[in-house]
Amino acid sequence: MTSFSQFNFKDKKALVRVDFNVPLNDQFEVTDDNRMRAAIPTIKKIIADGGSVILMSHLGRPKDGPTNKYSLFHIVKHLQHLVGDDAEVFFSSDCIGETAEMAASLLEPTDILLLENLRFYKEEEKGEAAFAEKLSKLGDVYVNDAFGTAHRAHASTSIIADYFDSDKKMFGLLMESEVASAEKVMLQSEKPFTAIIGGAKVSDKILIIENLLERATDIIIGGGMAYTFWKAQGKDIGNSLCEDDRLELAATLLEKAKVKGINIHLPMDSTIADKFAADAETTNCDSGAIPTGWMGLDIGIKARADFREVIINSKTILWNGPMGVFEMEKFQAGTKAIAEAVAEATKNGAFSLVGGGDSVAAVNQFGFNDQVSYVSTGGGAMLEFFEGKELPGIAAIKK
Repeated sequence: MTSFSQFNFKDKKALVRVDFNVPLNDQFEVTDDNRMRAAIPTIKKIIADGGSVILMSHLGRPKDGPTNKYSLFHIVKHLQHLVGDDAEVFFSSDCIGETAEMAASLLEPTDILLLENLRFYKEEEKGEAAFAEKLSKLGDVYVNDAFGTAHRAHASTSIIADYFDSDKKMFGLLMESEVASAEKVMLQSEKPFTAIIGGAKVSDKILIIENLLERATDIIIGGGMAYTFWKAQGKDIGNSLCEDDRLELAATLLEKAKVKGINIHLPMDSTIADKFAADAETTNCDSGAIPTGWMGLDIGIKARADFREVIINSKTILWNGPMGVFEMEKFQAGTKAIAEAVAEATKNGAFSLVGGGDSVAAVNQFGFNDQVSYVSTGGGAMLEFFEGKELPGIAAIKK
């Protein structure tokens, strides 16, 4: 596989798949540019070599072809700001055909061309080869730097790679670091290996938990999904979130862990509330003895201490999912305590990877994003990687 860092892009047109699916406000201004910033090192390396860059991305989920709401034209100004004076950013109002081909042909070394939204064509998501071939004609080299879409077998994320020789297709710097970090956790983890799994539903995390039972030494379960595990053991969870159709599965997972000698850690106590609201009445009680009319919305005081003890004694840490409704101030102490513990363990030498939208939002909100080893940009892609699935965007470059 070709190394991006060692490749010389001088006089080459690099066709780069990025994930610029960023949120825009009513004035079409970028409100969170983390995904764009993550791609800048890759772009700047190509420019520094004396190459030109052709960027392709999707934005949102347009249903009926081109619409102003989903045009990537809105991010050109912000992209120019991020790139600075190193290059000039141009825009093509189409991503294939004469318009795109003409724009690409006019590029000078160090120029950047942003193509219009790939998803204006249904062929992109369908993974149609003819569409991928048209895209491939725009560049000399293909670079996939969009880990966030690596789990999609779309035309621009996997099919297009077939139109480039093995020495002309590669991961960008972001993709390289994402894959290396994910593989370090799942394939080269130092023990003890603790996985912290949170969020609302067991059903969203079944596969990742089952795969982790083959690798982790400890699995911490928090968030709304913890109450399904408590109820599966016959405990009273009041009005807490519960997937009644997953009780048998939760019991089976607990039994599998026991047989394999894996420690499953459930929150012994919870911060409970009389309603799902920021102004709710709250108190602390045992997670398996929540009164009717009350619901668990965060892990409790003892659980925070228990979980911290497990985390700081770990050598490898994977964190996917919050411990409670951290968006509300009354229910963010648990998630914040986990972030603090992961940061402390990292400082002591552990390798920590945080992934999944809510977990990433939490470490950013609490200011710990630079105190963990790696913060992943790919929520769904990372989840599928840790479920043990082969990601099309990765496989297409490696084959």
